[in-house]
Amino acid sequence: MLTNNQKKTLNKLIKDFNFSGSKKYKLIVLLGLLGDFDSFEYAIDLQKFINSNIYKNIDIFAIAIGNEVGKEKFCNFTGFSKKNLKVVCDNKIHQDLMVSEGVDIGFGGWINMLIMLSGINSFKTIKEVIRGYTGDRKSKQIFHDEDNINFFNLIKFSGVIFKNTFGDGYLRPFELATYRLNNMLEIIQNWNDYILDNKYLPQRGASFLLDDKDQIIYNYFANDVLGYSSEMGNPLSFLFKKCR
Repeated sequence: MLTNNQKKTLNKLIKDFNFSGSKKYKLIVLLGLLGDFDSFEYAIDLQKFINSNIYKNIDIFAIAIGNEVGKEKFCNFTGFSKKNLKVVCDNKIHQDLMVSEGVDIGFGGWINMLIMLSGINSFKTIKEVIRGYTGDRKSKQIFHDEDNINFFNLIKFSGVIFKNTFGDGYLRPFELATYRLNNMLEIIQNWNDYILDNKYLPQRGASFLLDDKDQIIYNYFANDVLGYSSEMGNPLSFLFKKCR
């Protein structure tokens, strides 16, 4: 349940960023840094949802900490709409909406992030990392047979390797880890463009789903690295449940 101040802040940013939309539902996603693992995964998930045309009655908007150069590269890589992504230079909106800033022990963003990646005050992270290597029978596969995977032109293979090794029709072992490694390499190669300030590395995000009267019908506040959804095995399940 959001407080009145949180609701006012959300309504103000909808107006300030012109997140009006024309459809029955509106999803507003507050990301951390553009170069956050969660930002990349969530944006790609959302774009796949849009491309599927399963539900055409929802507008999707996002806000991230970054700059216009990073935004351009982020959207080119993830496919997320440039016009529906706004970048801000700090985490003031996150603070106003009372979104978790992650761990802060006073030694800077890098140390804070490493602590969270180790699972401290980010309890779901280790479980999610392990799932990336062991696979998940309840989740969908990521790569198709014809997909090409290329790491620095040194290691190249196609998605069919997962089928030949583990079968298909589910999230295969090492598949999610491979996908995340690919995202990580994109971030590392463009670090200065994606990471506006490393003090925001621990900053988490949030999701707000609104109806056509701008009434909030669902919200989720992330607390963990790799925890942008309450159900990481099917991160967008809330859209399928609510947007019918």
